[in-house]
Amino acid sequence: MKKPLKSLLIASTVATLLAAPTLSSANAGLEKAMANPANFASWGGDYAGTRYSKLNQINTENVKNLQPAWTFSTGVLRGHEGGPLVVDGVIYIHTPFPNTVYALDPKTHAVIWEYTPQQNADVTIPVMCCDTVNRGLAYGDGKIFLQQSDTVLTALDAKTGKRIWSVKNGEPKFGMTNTNAPLVVKDKVITGISGGEFGVRGFLAAYDIKTGKLAWKGYSMGPDKDTKIDPKKTTTWKDGKVQPVGENSSTSTWKGDQWKIGGGTTWGWYSYDPKLNLVYYGSGNPSTWNPVQRPGDNKWSMSLWARDADTGAVKWVYQMTPHDEWDYDGINETVLVDQEVGGKMRQTIVHFDRNGFGYTLDRVTGELLVAEKFDKSVNWATKVDLKSGRPELDLKYSTEHNGEDVNTVGACPAALGSKNQQPVSYSPQTGLFYISGNHLCMTYEPFQVSYTAGQPYVGATLTMMPAGADVMTGEPDKSTNLGQFTAYDAKTGKIAWSKKEPFSVWSGSVATAGGVVFYGTLEGYLKAVDAKTGEELYKFKTPSGIIGNVNTWEHGGKQYVGVLSGIGGWAGIGIAAGIDDGTDKSSSEGLGAVGAYRSLSSYTKLGGVFTVFALPSHK
Repeated sequence: MKKPLKSLLIASTVATLLAAPTLSSANAGLEKAMANPANFASWGGDYAGTRYSKLNQINTENVKNLQPAWTFSTGVLRGHEGGPLVVDGVIYIHTPFPNTVYALDPKTHAVIWEYTPQQNADVTIPVMCCDTVNRGLAYGDGKIFLQQSDTVLTALDAKTGKRIWSVKNGEPKFGMTNTNAPLVVKDKVITGISGGEFGVRGFLAAYDIKTGKLAWKGYSMGPDKDTKIDPKKTTTWKDGKVQPVGENSSTSTWKGDQWKIGGGTTWGWYSYDPKLNLVYYGSGNPSTWNPVQRPGDNKWSMSLWARDADTGAVKWVYQMTPHDEWDYDGINETVLVDQEVGGKMRQTIVHFDRNGFGYTLDRVTGELLVAEKFDKSVNWATKVDLKSGRPELDLKYSTEHNGEDVNTVGACPAALGSKNQQPVSYSPQTGLFYISGNHLCMTYEPFQVSYTAGQPYVGATLTMMPAGADVMTGEPDKSTNLGQFTAYDAKTGKIAWSKKEPFSVWSGSVATAGGVVFYGTLEGYLKAVDAKTGEELYKFKTPSGIIGNVNTWEHGGKQYVGVLSGIGGWAGIGIAAGIDDGTDKSSSEGLGAVGAYRSLSSYTKLGGVFTVFALPSHK
């Protein structure tokens, strides 16, 4: 069946937009590197966060012949999230704490340079939630930017590894750490903060790429001057229209001064639109996990943000889960795609939230266009009302009733979400987004907790179990899969196809012009599937579980695929941290995930290996 001309023109327009970003003179070198498909120069491959590669040497016909080309041991045995950067013929990889950075020669596989920062493990590691992961590096202005676990942001010379400058972004003794991948935008490097489980107040910060001097900082909650919200100019979606947020839009939704320890941390991923000069990202859960202790909507936790890259001023903000009762952290990546929605071409932002809903908004105005479940087992809310922008709750799964804590059973998804930090990919060929997902439900029991700086401020115990419902229909399903890999149409909110996996898919995917999508599994398999149908075309077992992002690049005229394997992260914390007391509830580090993934240790073990794949050479 031939596609109508209109569809072909739309696909062509999207492809052109992806291929030709607007260059800014302040850091045109990075944007030039992003535009070259031989590179993979940022966490998302481009500013839009599409994780799409125009390389097509590896395709649906020959991917079955893929072979491991070479490997490199990182020397660290904790969870390896994030993925390699490839810039102008050099591969840059990173490790979890102690955050060693390696520059590798793709031809000889030799170490060009390595850098390990000096950090105090005794102070930093105890306040790192959910493993000692790091989500990756940033490149720009001839520098590699490393966001260390101890909050220090460091700029390294990309050619030599020499430290150029460092700046402290937070204070670990107060529970502040960092796990995010920075993003270089023009003359600034953007970074966030972790620590929502320790009562840290989240923020996004921009530092000068030349000097490390703070350019601006915008908090997730607090007075308008702290959040950089203009009550008359900053807008939100409410009552069917875009309208000003009004004065004290954050503080008026908290009891007293609770906003000062309110969470809303920013440990995810950041995207950027050069034409609009806006940075997009999500803010995390409110502190504490006990909703009874923080009445109100708790703005602006659990929200999507659009900030001016030069000043940090907020253009618009939209809260997805007001007064979060389930730890549905909102930090997941934001993907910028131009597409037709409701018969009209839109500049959209697409976000797949932990709460199980996929959101499509107009990224210029913040208008809510689509909000649908990308896992039909989700039950905490029946739907999102497009006019009000608010979820319609099923009170059976609320964790508080009449101001009292409730031990809630069977809430879906579990706290680690229908999708966690693992970034999606998007293919302009299919118009689909590819979601690495979880498929779990939970019991959730809040309890009273008091705040002490630098100590856990969680206030809930929980256990997780398979969802027991079909991802496509929501109907009862006896299978015990804890994850799935799903293709989703953000224009309509429809699931195109979904592939069950025994364990959560904690790896970020990459889509390619060869019609192939790659992702990794917790057992350690690199997998390749057909972008149109989801048919599995290839798999290979790497040395450890994969929670890293699969990236692809070209060197010497040949396409390569690479991924970091090393089990860990929240789903793999039981193995990574040696937690298994048989109960699930005694460890603040495990946060309920240990029991559901206990059998994972039968399939994989600790490791830290970078594995590179290629098609065999023909003599």
